[in-house]
Amino acid sequence: MRILVDYRPALRARTGVGEYVHELIRAYTAAHTDDVTLFTSSWKDRPDPGLGQALRARVVDARVPVRVLNALWHRAGWPPVESLAGSHDVVHAAHPLLIPSRSGAQVVTIHDLFFMTQPDRTRAEIRRDYAPLAAAHARRADAVITSSHHGRQLIATTLGVHPDRIYVCPPGAPQWQTLGRAPNIPNDGYILFVGTLEPRKNVGALLDAYAQLIRRIGDAPRLVLAGRASSAAQSWLDRLARPPLRDRVTHLGYVADDRRESVYAGARLLVLPSYDEGFGLPALEAMSAGIPVIVSNRGALPEVVGPAGTLIEPDDVAALTDAMERLLTDRPAAFRLAGIGLEQARRFSWPRTAATMRQAYVDAAGRRRAR
Repeated sequence: MRILVDYRPALRARTGVGEYVHELIRAYTAAHTDDVTLFTSSWKDRPDPGLGQALRARVVDARVPVRVLNALWHRAGWPPVESLAGSHDVVHAAHPLLIPSRSGAQVVTIHDLFFMTQPDRTRAEIRRDYAPLAAAHARRADAVITSSHHGRQLIATTLGVHPDRIYVCPPGAPQWQTLGRAPNIPNDGYILFVGTLEPRKNVGALLDAYAQLIRRIGDAPRLVLAGRASSAAQSWLDRLARPPLRDRVTHLGYVADDRRESVYAGARLLVLPSYDEGFGLPALEAMSAGIPVIVSNRGALPEVVGPAGTLIEPDDVAALTDAMERLLTDRPAAFRLAGIGLEQARRFSWPRTAATMRQAYVDAAGRRRAR
């Protein structure tokens, strides 16, 4: 089959969705001989010259601004992708809205429905297009990809997509160079948050809980925030310059792939108090590194962490403070949960996901031919 995959989320900084797309393609081309094309579109950002060779795929780099192309695709259903990248049997969008195609089977990716449940926490084209269009696009798609069983149920019940058209393709656990063989709880380790600093990630509650923690434990480990700051994060960044957080919290910004293992290696605890997660890749990364995790009880996070996670209500600052204090002061409990996390992480495999993705593409192409 000739497959076109939307690579645009991974073109600049590979945050959660971008990392998912990149690693999914890597696993897919390693296991299957299909002709895969990576589609990128930007006015100023260019793909790495070695990208095609690294992922065993062809790269089509359209020098069209992403916002312009998305506005045309989402609202007008034009131009067909064939005019930019040639003909393909399957056209896979990395987001919930279809990429127009004359003859290719159309596949969309929906990690979560946060854009519908919390529209006030979204912006730009996500607020403008996703909520009003996603249901119709998902029902027209020949296949829908999601990363969790929680997501599959939501898509079926909320968007009205038949479950047979929804395929669960979770991320695989990373293969670390040194981590992942045993619990990783360094005595001088820090509390780690990984993710974009945006309202959905609930960073404000984490800062509130950490402020309470350092009042309880004067020598509590520092807090490290690893992720790009969105435009909505300025009030949180301002707090870092004032007591009691000044000199206690470090904002690393976006962490490139070659630095990721060293960031996890220095952590003794990961906290992800998000209001919603379609999957929650940092939780899987932490578990696979042997780091105990505290996560909210929302979205797919309970499914991902299973028995390894400490679950809290995202708005319960006191409970989050208590959970951090417990895992910092009760080392046997921390080691026990880290060990369970290592086992839980082994349930997530890129080869298994690539096999499910191949079935989704085959089924989608068959549905397109039947139409």
